[in-house]
Amino acid sequence: MRSLSVLGATGSVGASTLDLVRREPEAWRLVALTAHSNATELARLALEFSAEIAVVADEARLPELREALAGTGIATAGGPAALVEAAARGADVTVAAIVGCAGLAPTMAAIEQGGVIALANKEALVSAGEVMTAAVARHGATLLPVDSEHNAIFQCLQGNNTAHVRWITLTASGGPFRDWSWEQLSAATPAQAIKHPNWDMGAKISVDSATMFNKGLELIEAHHLFPVGLDRLRIIVHPQSIVHSMVEYRDGSTLAQLGPSDMRVPIASALAYPERMDTPCAPLDLAAIGELTFRTPDEDRFPATRLAREAAQAGGAIPAVLNAANEVAVAAFLAGQISFTRIAAQVEDVLNAYMPVAPACLSDVLAVDGEARERARQLMEAA
Repeated sequence: MRSLSVLGATGSVGASTLDLVRREPEAWRLVALTAHSNATELARLALEFSAEIAVVADEARLPELREALAGTGIATAGGPAALVEAAARGADVTVAAIVGCAGLAPTMAAIEQGGVIALANKEALVSAGEVMTAAVARHGATLLPVDSEHNAIFQCLQGNNTAHVRWITLTASGGPFRDWSWEQLSAATPAQAIKHPNWDMGAKISVDSATMFNKGLELIEAHHLFPVGLDRLRIIVHPQSIVHSMVEYRDGSTLAQLGPSDMRVPIASALAYPERMDTPCAPLDLAAIGELTFRTPDEDRFPATRLAREAAQAGGAIPAVLNAANEVAVAAFLAGQISFTRIAAQVEDVLNAYMPVAPACLSDVLAVDGEARERARQLMEAA
């Protein structure tokens, strides 16, 4: 039996993780489950899995959580500091699935315990890549990617020397708007943007997929996870989301990882590593799928991948600025304050207006994140 903490237990990745645990309950002991504000669901999960502690980030929801778990012996806590303390309890495996920069400090706390970190929070490496990878090395932690694309690359690299890699190719579905004209994109609504054709994801990640920022952030993440050089990382649009990523080697061989559009597949890969575990996912029927298509990204209509590559090339604090500006812009779009096409434009405005020095520690990263968010809001109000 291995111990497990799930940071972000009520989100889509957390739900998929616990679905797998539910199928092999004898294999896991739950240490910590956390949620942002859904105290009712968090309490239900904590009871079902007999977690040691349940933590809600929104401290205003703590009384509700405490009432639901009163007399159960399950500890409860609330607030950002409590998230960090829960992560610092240590577990054999910690699934880091808190969306956005809110997940930075808890993920770092888990890394400092030296266990296995199944990383689903891409902002952690985007905003604090150098700081976080240094912490992984310092504390002897193991970082396993849970994003379907990075997990695919990880699998394709197994048993091979990265010096022999010619290309790492991240595939992108292209989102719901991949065939839309600029005029259509300008009028796109939040309801349309969050309706992904292949994946069941949260609103923020779905919008990122629609803008291609999701793939841009993944490019930066891949740069830290697989240090083969930015010039060997590329993106290709693959609408079917069957090939999750590919690695081409110097001898001309290309290894690709294929699978259904179900996050339980990469999560299972990380939970069971270096072994394999069963999932309830239906096997691929390639004959029924019929064909797999690929196309070059259109960075005129979707400039997010260009902005992300430029941020990765600049390095230092710039990827953190990009991530923070994007989070503010996406929130504004979802609130109906800006148009869909203004998301990337607003991010570029912030990048042009704010170039801080490289962060040396997590507190520096968080300071850059906060300042970038404020700059983004000021630019939006001035527009």
